[in-house]
Amino acid sequence: MSKVDKTKKTPSERSYDIIRHPVITEKATRASEHNQVTFQVSVDATKPEISVAIESLFGVKVRAVNTLISKGKVKRFKGRTGRRADTKKAIVTLEEGHTIDVTTGI
Repeated sequence: MSKVDKTKKTPSERSYDIIRHPVITEKATRASEHNQVTFQVSVDATKPEISVAIESLFGVKVRAVNTLISKGKVKRFKGRTGRRADTKKAIVTLEEGHTIDVTTGI
């Protein structure tokens, strides 16, 4: 009798793990004029994984993906030193004619 591995996820379930939430800032809003959308993504996600996740979740064509990692700040809380988590953002450029409305849910 073989065991079934319940930790394996389908590609659509993995997409929800990769894409955390959209980034809504003044700079991200200005970038939307150039057909770009910014998302907070998992730190271990690669550019091809991000591209596939965006295409499968939103049904759009991705032209390019640029990523950046922001290192977490060192903060103090009640005299003890702590560190915030690192975050990764993906700036996704879409093909002409494709748009994503980040104000609506999936």
